[in-house]
Amino acid sequence: MTVEPIRIGDRLIQPGERVDVNVPLPSLYTQSPVFLPVQVLHGRRPGPTLFVTAAIHGDEINGVEIIRRLMGLKALRQLRGTLLAVPVVNTYGFVRQSRYLPDRRDLNRSFPGSETGSLAARLASTLMREVVARATHGIDLHTGAAHRENLPQIRTALDGHRDLPGLAHAFGAPVILNSELRDGSLRAAAAERQIPLLVYEAGEALRFEEIAIRAGLRGILAVMRHLGMLRGTGGLRLRPVTAPVVARASLWVRAHQSGVLRSLTRLGAQVRRGDRLGVIADVFRHEEEPVLAPSGGIVIGRTNLPLVTEGEAIYHIARFGRPDEAAETVERFHSAFASDEQADALDAEAHLRPFEP
Repeated sequence: MTVEPIRIGDRLIQPGERVDVNVPLPSLYTQSPVFLPVQVLHGRRPGPTLFVTAAIHGDEINGVEIIRRLMGLKALRQLRGTLLAVPVVNTYGFVRQSRYLPDRRDLNRSFPGSETGSLAARLASTLMREVVARATHGIDLHTGAAHRENLPQIRTALDGHRDLPGLAHAFGAPVILNSELRDGSLRAAAAERQIPLLVYEAGEALRFEEIAIRAGLRGILAVMRHLGMLRGTGGLRLRPVTAPVVARASLWVRAHQSGVLRSLTRLGAQVRRGDRLGVIADVFRHEEEPVLAPSGGIVIGRTNLPLVTEGEAIYHIARFGRPDEAAETVERFHSAFASDEQADALDAEAHLRPFEP
């Protein structure tokens, strides 16, 4: 089967080529040019086309580092198919260390976009036209918002595209959260095109979380192997991790009053209904009230900022049929990716040299 060239922006990429394409976006009001950076690796042999995106929210930077490490791997020399990597989608927010675009719009509520709409709509439209429309599969990398941390997890609609359950389990995050599509999200726009897309959530905005980065890199490689795009990993070690557990529902615990939160519950902890997750104290008095778990499950997200306002979401609990099994899976995951950090760092250094096709 002959592999055809592909066009991204104004570049025609031949089989076997690796090209960095800067697709023009609306300039800043200073007339400084802005681009959508697309790293294209077009394999010589036929296979799927996978896109990997990061920083749709400009302050969510773990994915930027994941893609940097991914594109340096020697294993990609044997790629079957095509890899389209966009390390920074929301360039406008990224340079301002902001989740949003300059007009305060959320890019992930602006898909599929419009060439004549708002700045967010135009950026969304460009990504859809130049990247998503050319792909067969996708992975979108996210973190929690500012001062809010997420346990590594995959979010997807398991009842959607037939490929999604297999891809989600192949990624290897400890938790798979069955999540409905949201209007305006990249995931919903991809689903409209019948493109199976995984969302990887891990860590906190404006922070590098090494475990989240390692797990994300290995997850992408595992998905590529699952799709037949890779035969090996170029020597990068993949530790065995137990099979992910699926949460069919989750809920947010909200602050019942304003004050100072003293958290008593770590991310990934198993909780039971009625457990004390933390206490909220009055700033000016010695009074404090407990925050109780309304349901049992695993804490997959929490705020790291102790100053909270009544109604604010402070803990995210995923519910499982067998929470003990889920807790054990999370513990094994952390042990696998946190142990022997020095050896892992040396291993990464050896295999993340600049890629030479």
